[in-house]
Amino acid sequence: MDYKKSKAVHNTITRDMSELDAKVGNVYETVVIIAKRANQISQELKKELDAKLQDFSTPQDNIEEVFENKEQIEISRSYEMLPKPTLIATQEFLDDELVVRNSSKEREF
Repeated sequence: MDYKKSKAVHNTITRDMSELDAKVGNVYETVVIIAKRANQISQELKKELDAKLQDFSTPQDNIEEVFENKEQIEISRSYEMLPKPTLIATQEFLDDELVVRNSSKEREF
């Protein structure tokens, strides 16, 4: 998924818990759902960033030589400017883009 096109806000905002709770019926389940999705997003972003930055890695173990690569810095900055994974996951939850699988029941949000 392209998280750069996400509609998630970049700042933390206060959410109405009754709005979040209405879909699941339990505040704690809602928090767990959003947290698990945030972890998935975080892992995807980390893999993507590592793959892009691997082109810039040098096999040398020389600590004295530090190279500044402007392309590498721009890639890192673009990932820093993305909304936090928890904000993206919350927005996905509010937009009904998540499918939750539970061993005892299956719901679609």
